[in-house]
Amino acid sequence: MLRGILTVGGWTLASRLLGFLRDVLIAALLGAGPLADGFFVANKLPNLFRRLFGEGAFNAAFVPSFTALLETEGAESAAHFAEEAIGVMAFWLFGITILAELFMPQIMVFYVAGYADRPDMLALVTTLSRITFPYMPLICLTALMSGVLNGLDRFAAAAAAPVVYNLVSIGCMLGLVGFVPTISHALSWGVSVSGVFQLALVAWAVRMAGMRLHMVRPKLSPRIRTLMRKMAPGLVGAGVTQLNLAMDVLIASFLPAGTQSVLYYADRINQLPLGIIGTAVGTAMLPTLSRQVAAGVGTAAVDTLNRAIEYALVLTIPAAMALIMVAEPIVWVLFGRGAFTPHAAFLSSQSLAAYALGLPAFVLAKVLVPAFFARGDTGTTVRWGLIAVGLNLALNFAFMVPLQHIGPALATSVAAWFNVISLGAILYRRGHFAPDAELSRHVPRMAVAAVAMAGVLWELQRLVYAPVAMGPLKWVGLAALVAGGMIAYFGAGQLTGAFDLRLVLGRLRRRRA
Repeated sequence: MLRGILTVGGWTLASRLLGFLRDVLIAALLGAGPLADGFFVANKLPNLFRRLFGEGAFNAAFVPSFTALLETEGAESAAHFAEEAIGVMAFWLFGITILAELFMPQIMVFYVAGYADRPDMLALVTTLSRITFPYMPLICLTALMSGVLNGLDRFAAAAAAPVVYNLVSIGCMLGLVGFVPTISHALSWGVSVSGVFQLALVAWAVRMAGMRLHMVRPKLSPRIRTLMRKMAPGLVGAGVTQLNLAMDVLIASFLPAGTQSVLYYADRINQLPLGIIGTAVGTAMLPTLSRQVAAGVGTAAVDTLNRAIEYALVLTIPAAMALIMVAEPIVWVLFGRGAFTPHAAFLSSQSLAAYALGLPAFVLAKVLVPAFFARGDTGTTVRWGLIAVGLNLALNFAFMVPLQHIGPALATSVAAWFNVISLGAILYRRGHFAPDAELSRHVPRMAVAAVAMAGVLWELQRLVYAPVAMGPLKWVGLAALVAGGMIAYFGAGQLTGAFDLRLVLGRLRRRRA
């Protein structure tokens, strides 16, 4: 599992860095204004469906079934099951896409209801959403192929696909200027074009792994019916975080112009540790848990969950603390150029700190949800997911006026903590999770190390970063903050016994050997 985490995490890091380069260009060219708002809204709609149908419910139901068939009936039976899933998924997703293209104006009336009194903005997001929506079926099929690769313990190509997305997006943003009305239109075309290339990449990787899959006529076989029954409730359970973010889009449409962009830039920074840590651990853990549950090895499954939580929190706790303490320097250094003003950086940093409060919960959700899916239980996650979505919506309305741009981010974080605490309590009550001595000993010490790091960051921000905040040396100041924070955290962690760096390095050396 550790090898899978490192592989997925490495490629995800490369993708996130390229994604930041793309976002830096967007911030410089568009800033935090109506054109940026329009693209971010249009980009979120297909990605919401992607995380629900692709990375979320479908993949969570598909991977355990595919892995079990691979273990019990062999590669041929598993391949036939994957082909049936591809046929059905392609039929329904392309059907949904056609309907969405036809009724996009009506969808936008509900999705961004706050733009009802701004016809120009409503027309822009409708046009851009029509351009980006074909990305949805392409990336969902990519996620299915990625599930096949994950079931075969091949993680690299699937984790590398987002790198293609960012490269194509950057290329279209720079190369289509002059051929389309605005940069927002160029970015939107880049989204859909990237879906074609990502699907081609993972399809090639599946073939190289020795599994030749073909498109077959859609058929609701008994296995597909079982898959769909498992998938249906998980649409909410696995995608509760994304549904909460969709609520943010709706609420932000009622707030001043630029709020969508401010929240987007903050969320992008928050997604860096979430993607690298949470996605890596959750993706690598699901096949392992599925095999252990299928083999009836309950003790091993509990141990796997303990180690996954520990691996996740060892980096998530300090990441959250650092994002809260030095939010403004991070936002300003990454995006502070061109059309992106210091005021926009200040507003975005406030949203970032609110998102960071929920970062450990976002990551833990990606660890705990597979523990339900590996046992074929999607009903529990949907019930508590619905409650969390309702809580998020209620908090959004409560925070909207007094907190403005901070409200959606804070509501999302509170709802995430409610969701993950509920899921953890249920797993504990069922005997599927019990913190072992190692986890109980290490996590409080990680928190102590993170607090020590926060003190160091506070002083470094005042002494090192503040004097160069607006000048050309701002990157040097941020680098000093990052280096000082890392040294403080890992040093304090080693001293308190939160982790043993020598043991970790030894494991990595043995893995490399």
